[in-house]
Amino acid sequence: MKTNQKILFIDASTSFYRVNRYELGEFFGPVDLGLHLSGKYKSLNIGTGALAGSIFPGSNRLVFTGFSPAWGGFYISSMGGAGLVFNNLGINTLSISNKASSPSILYLNRREGGEIEVQLHAIDIEKIWSEGRGGVYSLMQYAIENFGDRYEKNPRVLATGPASMQTDFGSICSAPVKKSEITFVDTWAGRGGFGSKMLREHGIAAIIYGGTFIDDDFRDRKVADKWFYDKYQMKLSTKDLEATTKYRFDSNFETGGTFGVNYANMGGSMFSFNYKSIYMSEEERVKIHQEFVLGHYLKQFNEETIATKSEKNCGEPCVAVCKKMKGKFKKDYEPYQTMGPLCGIFDQRAAEALNHHADMYGFDAISVGGALSWLMECLSDGSLTTQELGVSDIPVFSPKNFDVVESSMHNAKIGIELLDSIIQKKGILDFSDGARKFAQDISRQKGKKILDSFVYTAYARKGWMVPNQYWTAGVLSPMPIMGKYYMYYGPDFVSPRELGRKSAARLSGELVLDNIGICRFHRNWAEEMMPEVMGSLYGLKEQYLARVNDTANWIGGRNSSIFWESERSIDLIYTFLNRKHIVDGNNDPELIKWLDFFKKDKHEAAMSFWYEMHKGIQETLREF
Repeated sequence: MKTNQKILFIDASTSFYRVNRYELGEFFGPVDLGLHLSGKYKSLNIGTGALAGSIFPGSNRLVFTGFSPAWGGFYISSMGGAGLVFNNLGINTLSISNKASSPSILYLNRREGGEIEVQLHAIDIEKIWSEGRGGVYSLMQYAIENFGDRYEKNPRVLATGPASMQTDFGSICSAPVKKSEITFVDTWAGRGGFGSKMLREHGIAAIIYGGTFIDDDFRDRKVADKWFYDKYQMKLSTKDLEATTKYRFDSNFETGGTFGVNYANMGGSMFSFNYKSIYMSEEERVKIHQEFVLGHYLKQFNEETIATKSEKNCGEPCVAVCKKMKGKFKKDYEPYQTMGPLCGIFDQRAAEALNHHADMYGFDAISVGGALSWLMECLSDGSLTTQELGVSDIPVFSPKNFDVVESSMHNAKIGIELLDSIIQKKGILDFSDGARKFAQDISRQKGKKILDSFVYTAYARKGWMVPNQYWTAGVLSPMPIMGKYYMYYGPDFVSPRELGRKSAARLSGELVLDNIGICRFHRNWAEEMMPEVMGSLYGLKEQYLARVNDTANWIGGRNSSIFWESERSIDLIYTFLNRKHIVDGNNDPELIKWLDFFKKDKHEAAMSFWYEMHKGIQETLREF
């Protein structure tokens, strides 16, 4: 087994590269090492965990770290399956600093017994993006067609799209390669704007990588089964099958995947029409969910994807088969929620069209969906005009007289026009520095009403993130990293001070997985077992847990979260508390106290609630 972390450093401005090693224990994985390298070199770091290539399912996550152009602070994003091919390079982490003189493809290849080949190739990026399937898909195919025959095994490509050039929230896309063709099972390092970082800060438009390096990865299933039997009285495969039920098929809901299971049981807690649903009655919200989602949107998904068993994995063998497909369209909950009901879209054909267009451009799907729904509301209420946003019509942005097929497609077409406007900077649209900066600038000219309908978390001067799509207070916590699940997002009411503590603890729990490159879909066993494995294989269990705790504290020490800037962000918290009391019948005295406070002085209560969460976070994420 490997006992050190092997890092490939590349200076994109000169193509100079070198390899360095850090002893396992000095650093453990892509997160603690990425935090160190980011602080020292302002680099983009891409790496796998110590167990990549092993028999543990979900262990081949490719983890991206660095200072996020969208969030503004240190950020972590990860991509399923892409670490399996990366492991063939014989390194743990790639660290890119400085910037190539023109957009380039970084070529990495390692043949058995040889050193890594490193080359930078300048390309005409705009021309490539405009060809074939367009955007990220064309760039991936271009890389395969021009460099793929150099590899003995199928390589993999990390690609950016036009969103990475024109905004601060471009993503990085990849997909498994079969027979020199890019498959439709695209995977993403979606949150944090690492595509924008890779292209705008380092000049790297794409990375193609692969090799035939053979390492001593852990593959002793008998030993692993004994560990799991001692802990769970189950073999590894049996426990993993149980833990990933939601992502495969849940018989309790007769559906599967994040899309299916979430929509099956959301009821009145589902957001729609740019969160305007939070102001509706529970009856109105339930009616939207029953008629538009259960009766149509989810029904289509179940008939077209679940019933036909159209499911794939991310590129590594995994029983979760969480990639729910319909042809070239991959159906995940949060993208199909922000560019679905949040945008007034409740039909699969319409959602497919909008989601695919955003993916082609290479956007962070959750953030762009939140921005689109906000712009659509501004169009519908007249705050912004069609001329100002470069679109041809006004969306249907109310459930009243809403035709689930026609109105959905109408809104999707406007959404596509808005995406084009963002990329082409039509009218007044300019997201170069992000949607928050744009919203602030427009609100100074036209009034704060525009900003007040935009839901986001704010960080430092320009940082922003559209929250995860769950109606809970936790998704708007003042945590040092938001937009991922580094916070408590349970549906129950938790007092804000305790919510801060639970969110901080969740950060540490998630880092147990991310620092070893394990997919969180396996968290029901991996969070407990991975430290045990580190102990059994390397004798470093306690050291690993201590480093995870230190890393969480160090990330917390950089926390520059900003109090909610928009009225609707505040209202999301207030209405969440009210729904807990009125709909769920929660009469917890602490909840009633906060509700009374909000009714008396909403803004003062919101400030106190935010700071109570912040206190809980600060008293948990501290070194001493």
